[in-house]
Amino acid sequence: MTLAIETEALGKRYGDVQAVEGLSLQVAPGEIYAFLGLNGAGKTTTIRMLLGMVKPDSGLARVLQAPVRLGRREPWASVGYLVEVPHAYPELTVRDNLEVARRLHPGTPRREVDQTIERLRLTEYADRPAGTLSQGNAQRLGLAKALLHRPRLLILDEPANGLDPAGIVEIRQLLLDLTRQEGATVFMASHILAEVARLAQRIGIIHQGRLLQELDLPALERNRRRRLVLRTRDLQAARRSLEAAGHPAAVLDDGVLEVRSQAVIERPEEVSRLLVQAGAPATHLVVEEEDLEQYFLRLIGVSGGAA
Repeated sequence: MTLAIETEALGKRYGDVQAVEGLSLQVAPGEIYAFLGLNGAGKTTTIRMLLGMVKPDSGLARVLQAPVRLGRREPWASVGYLVEVPHAYPELTVRDNLEVARRLHPGTPRREVDQTIERLRLTEYADRPAGTLSQGNAQRLGLAKALLHRPRLLILDEPANGLDPAGIVEIRQLLLDLTRQEGATVFMASHILAEVARLAQRIGIIHQGRLLQELDLPALERNRRRRLVLRTRDLQAARRSLEAAGHPAAVLDDGVLEVRSQAVIERPEEVSRLLVQAGAPATHLVVEEEDLEQYFLRLIGVSGGAA
């Protein structure tokens, strides 16, 4: 399969710190791939190696099938990127900043400047100096520069930084449109897990420089833990009833019963019936499933993930 991004045993050390170690990942064309990790996990270092900004100590990376090497020109004509804080010429207007960016991509029509300003909802600020923009609009300008030449591949480091909730929704839809309508590939590093869950087709989880897991959405659904939690006026009677039926239950500190039996999770109405027969009817009964944040925290072993 032709890949948009591929790394093999990629590694980078800064002094005594192993920032990235043995990283092997694959990003397919036309997908949104989310690269998840805590601050300092190695996300930005990985992106800098993918863009040829930092030379790896070991392994190799290919972007649009071209090996990444410092000073090499291809395949950057087809790549747009935003790394950490978006940079601009503060004394130049938004429009002039995009015109400078356009000239760095020969063949990009002049009309793309105005179209990109409209696309990123920067029309109101087009003739303002970039140095006067709010953090959210500076982020929009950084995204505009990345999108200006209509790249086949977008590499974005925390694209939602500084955006308000409405802006996050707009950028989400923009990235979805780019992949669905234009066939672009998006590789995005992020720690905003709720947003990733709405966007990505595949997820890579990095922790302390190592790739812990790479999975698609169906695999994520299979891996997420589910449990049935219930409240009743007689916890012990309910517990005895469930255990007699072969469904071990645990009484949690917050006064609820937890059942992890797959049979119970798939047929919660059976639990309701058992409890009524035991004289301890449920006052609250619901099947809960880990969200992406809980799954991520459990995987990296941080308190806060589902037990």
